[in-house]
Amino acid sequence: MRTALCERLRIDVPIIQAAMGGAVGPKLVAAVSNAGGLGMLVLGGADNDTIRNEVRATKALTRRPFGVNLNLMRAQEERLAVCLAEGVPVISLFWGDPAPLIEQAHAGGAIVLHTCASADEARRVVAGGVDIVVAQGWEAGGHVRGTVSTMALVPVVVDAVHPTPVVAAGAIADGRGLAAALALGAQGACLGTRFLASAEMTIAGEWKQRTVEADALDAVKVTNSERVMPPFSRPHRPAAPRCLRTPLIDQLRDHPEQVDGAELGRQLVQAILDGRGHEYLPFTGQSAGLIRDIVPAAVILERLLTEADAALRTAGAARTAV
Repeated sequence: MRTALCERLRIDVPIIQAAMGGAVGPKLVAAVSNAGGLGMLVLGGADNDTIRNEVRATKALTRRPFGVNLNLMRAQEERLAVCLAEGVPVISLFWGDPAPLIEQAHAGGAIVLHTCASADEARRVVAGGVDIVVAQGWEAGGHVRGTVSTMALVPVVVDAVHPTPVVAAGAIADGRGLAAALALGAQGACLGTRFLASAEMTIAGEWKQRTVEADALDAVKVTNSERVMPPFSRPHRPAAPRCLRTPLIDQLRDHPEQVDGAELGRQLVQAILDGRGHEYLPFTGQSAGLIRDIVPAAVILERLLTEADAALRTAGAARTAV
């Protein structure tokens, strides 16, 4: 299954592993790339030595293209320069104006992806030189800027920026979702939550198992999260991430007046440093309801392609029958 996205990124299948800050390592990125998709490191807050080490560790595991995600909450010129010096072929940007980095990225030989939440934003970034747009729907896990569902968002973004390739993101975890993305005009799909439950994902086993056991309704928006996560409370950056429910999330949603934000914030930071962040905020999208097992990334990609092919064949047969 090849699309224009595959040609542009020099990958075999139209599947991108989403940027999931603090959870993705070289092992998963390389596994996705080796299986024909595009793996994505997340290095928007890393120091230069860490960037070099992560990129080199990934290169030691794969000879296929992979990308680096840089979150535009921070100035990223220096990190981008390090990525380019290390030969990273794909740069993914999010949260902010990508324009100041595009010329630098292109001069370094990189393709630029940018995650958008509306058709207007997509038009603006493409006019500024972005090569590929990721249209991320509201159903996705973690911090999501948009408020429009994937099904409604993708076709309007496709129409807005044609012929620029569009990648669908948000609540896609099986081949039916990939087939739907292609039917909506996207050239591929970006998956995060499905890869939470992969063998190569470097998160706690408890988080993986909860993802497998979860229903779509268990992945909720964390209202009042600015009480414990002040950096995300700025008006142009929605404060509410999507996570699986925990005691902290229930308290924030149901009894915010009882929350000691400063103390819980300190506890959250320490838990993240200790590898226990999932006990407080296990970022997970609504597609958790579609996930039933923990398997290697290569198996996930193989299933996606087989299921997508079957779904497209079924749709074609239904059209013929009509």
